[in-house]
Amino acid sequence: MKSSIAVVLKCYPRLSETFIAQEIHALESAGFDLTLVSLRHPTDKKTHPVNDEIRAPVVYLPEYLYQEPLRVFRAWRKARKLPGYRKARNQWLADFRRDFTANRGRRFGQALVLAAEFPENAGWIYSHFIHTPSSVARYAAEMRDLSWCASAHAKDIWTSPDWELSEKLGSAEWTVTCTAGGAAHLRTLAAAPEKVNLVYHGLDLSRFPYPANRVLSRNGLDKSDPARLLTVGRAVAKKGLDTLVEALALLPSDLSWQWTHIGGGELHEALKAQVGRLGLDSHVTLLGSREQTEILSAYRSSDLFVLPCRIAPNGDRDGLPNVLVEAQSQGLACISTPVSGITELLTDEVNGLLVPPDDPEALSAAIARAIRDPDFRERLGAAGAERVHAEFDHRATIGRLIALFESMGTGAAAGHERAAA
Repeated sequence: MKSSIAVVLKCYPRLSETFIAQEIHALESAGFDLTLVSLRHPTDKKTHPVNDEIRAPVVYLPEYLYQEPLRVFRAWRKARKLPGYRKARNQWLADFRRDFTANRGRRFGQALVLAAEFPENAGWIYSHFIHTPSSVARYAAEMRDLSWCASAHAKDIWTSPDWELSEKLGSAEWTVTCTAGGAAHLRTLAAAPEKVNLVYHGLDLSRFPYPANRVLSRNGLDKSDPARLLTVGRAVAKKGLDTLVEALALLPSDLSWQWTHIGGGELHEALKAQVGRLGLDSHVTLLGSREQTEILSAYRSSDLFVLPCRIAPNGDRDGLPNVLVEAQSQGLACISTPVSGITELLTDEVNGLLVPPDDPEALSAAIARAIRDPDFRERLGAAGAERVHAEFDHRATIGRLIALFESMGTGAAAGHERAAA
């Protein structure tokens, strides 16, 4: 058995974070002993099959400190005796002065509990997302005089202040992120840019094998067999789903189509209202969240995948949406936008179509073109599947992360010995 690691997560399990579950499962398969530490309790009623295969125990920290005041108080009494408590407290106070919010206070309280109840055999900490989870990981690691590392993704990179990113990048042993654009941005903020590593999530192709005999020739002219459009993703601002609904309303009247959206999200009801306001109810199915096997079936029965991502007003944006990789693995032609890491997967007119964000007219024209030309869709989908199977195989990408984990062995063990002393 390899080094034991405490893995700090914002919420586990979560349907929209299949890539995290996939990574955890792969790390367990590689022999790492993990304890999952979640800042929030799950709200999804379903889980993916990969979650059921994960053996690691899950510890839930107090989601809100007032809900477990005695647990937090006992943790403080124990944590203040730890070797790095004063350093962690001073760091938190410096952060709190720059970010005077209840959330910042909650992060320190959760870190107290993590440090006080730290898994007995864990030698270091690894956190997913460089904002809230990494704050908790950093404070707890400092209290226990341990090493820590982080995985940064999208929203956490682009909505965190530069000062905080820079300091965390300096404190962590290393950081990984999943797009070249995200890596380039983080390296501009890091005193040691070589500590920022690009590691694509990739896709477990054993769960997404290429379908045999995928021949879908719908062209939108048969009202009894309309073209099937699909979007998978949370209904949040950065996904651009309101632009997609506007684009659907602009499609030529002679085209027959059905659009299915899979995903929850804070804008689900607003999306539903927009569909009704534009008179599209008979063309649209909003399914809410679904587990992975249902999503795979939807990819295979659809003609076109559409995800018109944008940069949200608060700076939030996708990295490289994993649903695009999943859709492409099934030979499904994709339409998206040249935002963030999407261009690291899709090349316009080669293995997908790219349109400007927030442009319903351009998006509608691209959708109509793809619906009318099944052969064109087939060429795009085949090229997309070929690229995913060649460059985004999870077995290759996870190897880079495993190498980083293995590099932590000696230093992590030494840190654990110091904390136990």
